[in-house]
Amino acid sequence: MGSEQIRRWESGALAHAVTDPFGQGPVPWLRGGETYFDDTGHVVPWYMDPAPESAAPGPGAQRAGSRVPAPRRASTAGGAGLRSADDVHQQIKGFVSTGAVAPGEAVDFHVTVNPPQEFTVDVYRIGHYGGDGAAKITTSPRLSGIVQPPPLAADRTVSCHHWWLSWRLQIPSYWSIGAHVAVLTTADGRHRSHIPFTIRDNRSADLLLLLPDITWQAYNLYPEDGRTGASLYHAWDDSGRLLGEADAATTVSFDRPYAGAGLPLHVGHAYDFIRWAERYGYDVAYADARDLHGGQVDPTRYRGLVFPGHDEYWSTAMRRAVERARDHGTSLVFLSANTLYWQVELAPSPSGAPDRLLICRKRRGPGKPVLWREVDRPEQQLVGIQYLGRVPEPHPLIVRNAGHWLWDATGAREGDALDGLVAGEADRYFPRAPLPGHDERILLAHSPYTDAEGALRHQETSLYRAPSGAWVFASGTFAWSPALDRPGHVDARVQRATANLLDRICKRD
Repeated sequence: MGSEQIRRWESGALAHAVTDPFGQGPVPWLRGGETYFDDTGHVVPWYMDPAPESAAPGPGAQRAGSRVPAPRRASTAGGAGLRSADDVHQQIKGFVSTGAVAPGEAVDFHVTVNPPQEFTVDVYRIGHYGGDGAAKITTSPRLSGIVQPPPLAADRTVSCHHWWLSWRLQIPSYWSIGAHVAVLTTADGRHRSHIPFTIRDNRSADLLLLLPDITWQAYNLYPEDGRTGASLYHAWDDSGRLLGEADAATTVSFDRPYAGAGLPLHVGHAYDFIRWAERYGYDVAYADARDLHGGQVDPTRYRGLVFPGHDEYWSTAMRRAVERARDHGTSLVFLSANTLYWQVELAPSPSGAPDRLLICRKRRGPGKPVLWREVDRPEQQLVGIQYLGRVPEPHPLIVRNAGHWLWDATGAREGDALDGLVAGEADRYFPRAPLPGHDERILLAHSPYTDAEGALRHQETSLYRAPSGAWVFASGTFAWSPALDRPGHVDARVQRATANLLDRICKRD
């Protein structure tokens, strides 16, 4: 990769810039052409400003003559002088060693604090809440913070499974299920970080929302320190340069914090859908992708499964469960692009806890290829369309088949352009790839755009009806969920079209 300029969303690492518990911060693929390499080829993390030429070397600087980033000037977000912790100094960072939990179960927090001091945990539930985006559910007592041992690294796999337990939160039976964020704050009021977690329930509901925690972990470069961190996309060399996919990890651990502010890349996409759906009163249950993998939820009990954000990494068990649900009559709603692209495995942690390691060998090492389309099971056979490529700059989504019921009451006419709605990554129909069995099938958008090499491409939005009666919708773009409830990106036509779809699914029409 050298010192080539790379957009942050394009790398899938660094500076995802979500610093608040509501998921409304800037989104990488809407940040224009920002780069994070300095002129020496070193990565400049999002939380830092370039230091002047005379700056003294610091963490991650191992090459003579290199310029090292200095800490970003303090932000006033959330209080005077309060800013997000970083992965170099680890002022406060943490993770939960439990997956999604049900009311009555406990969430185990493992937190490091540097320098050692007390800290508190504020727990928020994501929702509409009159436009606030989240509500505070509880606050911990003051907790003792210690500097935990350094992360363990073996063959690019970074794990903090050896960190001491910092706090156990017992979930009361009366708490609402849903997506939650724990906000960690140091006692001196200077730094904070975040930990997402899910409270699930096995009750029946109209819709089951599945948070893409497996894909979130695939992109997690923690620690972004120029030395240790690794994801399925990147790692560092001995000089602090960011290496590409060929040198990245093949196994990553859930037992570690998320990089930067502590929230995953594209987490806001899920939160956008949640706020919108709860505002309009949809009956939604919650689970993580790992719950689907491990059989903790039965997807056939719901009228529809909603995949609200970027959901690229799927295990065989996940795919089988979703195909079984579709064939049983459960509808599927994919509100992003590049879904079901890589085939992965989950393995237990060194302590034996199940599904704490994510394995994706990509094109290296022994074993079969792990692109679903390379094992003759292309994603189009489930989703209806499949991944085409990245979209360098946002383009309009061009409405097609405007007379279809999905576009009812939206005001959209044939050929209308919905500005900025093709962004990040795009899917389309591949004529040479097999289609799923269907009774009806239609493409609801056909949107030309130019890729990074200047070639003309097009995005498509798809809907088909399986023989079981299940509807399967795929937006084919990253920008659909943000159009539901993200300030500055709301599109009333997308809101109405999504409501038309969910209303039909919930009524089993």
